[in-house]
Amino acid sequence: MSLELEELYQEVILDHSRRPRNFGDLADAAVRVHGDNPACGDEIHLGVKFGPDGELQEIKFTGHGCAISQASASLMTMKLKGKSRAEAEGMLRAFHDLVTDETAEAPRTLGDLRMMQGVRKFPQRVKCAMLAWRAVEQALLQSAGEATISTETDFAVPGHRGLPDSAVPIGKNAA
Repeated sequence: MSLELEELYQEVILDHSRRPRNFGDLADAAVRVHGDNPACGDEIHLGVKFGPDGELQEIKFTGHGCAISQASASLMTMKLKGKSRAEAEGMLRAFHDLVTDETAEAPRTLGDLRMMQGVRKFPQRVKCAMLAWRAVEQALLQSAGEATISTETDFAVPGHRGLPDSAVPIGKNAA
């Protein structure tokens, strides 16, 4: 990563952590997911409201944690709002590959999320970046209810990283 790109990466992270977008409680959320990253204490509470066709009509988060976890959640909610479940799952896979796979090319569809690519240089911070994504992963497995996830468990989106389509959802009250 060039010096200019690293500086931009830092600016994006700081901007979204200081002024997170879509931060707040979603009173009429169909799905609520509490996520935690025991490795560093990050927590997120994600609310999702689905539209009539199953798209992510509204998505908000609250919580606390490091700049990376808060910036990732902010960027994620901006990018996923209005997306279908299939589009959201595709972005989840692409983002995971972006922050974990040294050979992964950042797809243009990720937009500003590509700035998070620098996280892969710090493997201990990948869980911070993935916390909100793990919460949305669980939300996509449900149509209503509440669940709890942790960065210490495996992904549950069918087909992700070789999981069979019959993968068992993580959390509780999964539909």
